[in-house]
Amino acid sequence: MPLRLDSRDPGFAAAFTALVEGRREADEDVSRDVSAIIATVRTHGDAALANYTSRFDRHELEASGWRIERSDCDRALAGLESGLREALELAATRIEAYHTAQRPSDSERTDSAGVRMGARWSAVDAAGLYVPGGRAAYPSSVLMNAIPARVAGVDRLVMVTPTPDGLVNPLVLAAAALAGVDEVWRIGGAQAIAALAYGTDRIRPVDVIVGPGNAWVAEAKRQLYGVVGIDMVAGPSEIVVVADKDNDPAWIAADLLSQAEHDPTSQSILFTDDMAFANAVAIEVEAQLGRLPTETTARASWADNGAIITLASLDEVPALSDRLAPEHLELAVADPQALFDRVRHAGSVFLGRYAPEAVGDYVAGPNHVLPTGRRARFASGLSVLDFMKRTSFIALDAAAIAAIGPAAVALAKAEGLPAHAASVAARLER
Repeated sequence: MPLRLDSRDPGFAAAFTALVEGRREADEDVSRDVSAIIATVRTHGDAALANYTSRFDRHELEASGWRIERSDCDRALAGLESGLREALELAATRIEAYHTAQRPSDSERTDSAGVRMGARWSAVDAAGLYVPGGRAAYPSSVLMNAIPARVAGVDRLVMVTPTPDGLVNPLVLAAAALAGVDEVWRIGGAQAIAALAYGTDRIRPVDVIVGPGNAWVAEAKRQLYGVVGIDMVAGPSEIVVVADKDNDPAWIAADLLSQAEHDPTSQSILFTDDMAFANAVAIEVEAQLGRLPTETTARASWADNGAIITLASLDEVPALSDRLAPEHLELAVADPQALFDRVRHAGSVFLGRYAPEAVGDYVAGPNHVLPTGRRARFASGLSVLDFMKRTSFIALDAAAIAAIGPAAVALAKAEGLPAHAASVAARLER
């Protein structure tokens, strides 16, 4: 059964703190295994990738092929049923429009001392996209990861995806074609992350790696950050739904289950100020679970990590939600903006009764790759900026260095760096 809390109960503060601090990451200690995999791939390259693929994905790369050609992706896209293709194209169009608006502009100015300065934005040369091949093989994630990179101006976009038993997900390939992915490789796991970071004889290295994955993939990204850039170290999915009594309990139950069906470690939490409504949602969740093809996963998630929290007032929501810093926050209330104005920490917020989180997973436009595990306190969702970097520039003439150079000389001498001081002073003397 999910956790039931009431903010008016004497033990609420301690119980809510335990909920906030609870860990849902995989229990396995994967760090040592991942370190060994990374080291093996760095040393043995393609031979290591072939061995790991044989062991974990049960097919031989030399027989099935290392790379999925662009023509295969194009055929997958052409073969889609028309309604599904139109849906995928609508999603791609909206995602591209949203992320195009994110592109930063170069800046430049000349200040009163005559110093010209500014910043220029440029894309990384190559980006790697990890696409899971098991439970979470989602074409929507291909679009959400690849399209911002393309909008940023990345020259080379490389996708890695495991193909268990040699089988390929045609929807993933169709999305790759639509998003303009340049290379698709049949490898997965921590070994694929290592190959993208260090390169092998077949696969050239990239500069940034993005995309979801299991605990081994997440750990590999964490360990290789610095060798390459990464989007984030993501954990299990989560949603907080805030709902008053004027909602349909069936809608809210479906919203909670939309995250629960991702994984047994996902988390769905309801905040409401009405006990009768809370009970109605609990009953509706149980009824819907029995009809879900994903019941086994969703039921485990709801039972182990779900929570229904009844509050004296919805005014308590912002402070409590900020402590959770959820990946997704749904405000299904009469005046969602009033609550949103007081929320500081959330990956993405969905305003009103007609904005379910699931629409954001597909066609709304903003990115669905978001910080989990309370990381929304300090991190943001994937954006065009994850594929770009800013280079500052400074230009001085004789008058400008005469105006600010003496201060630089004084500071360099104070720091005990005489060569720094001499570098500036030489130009002042002339």
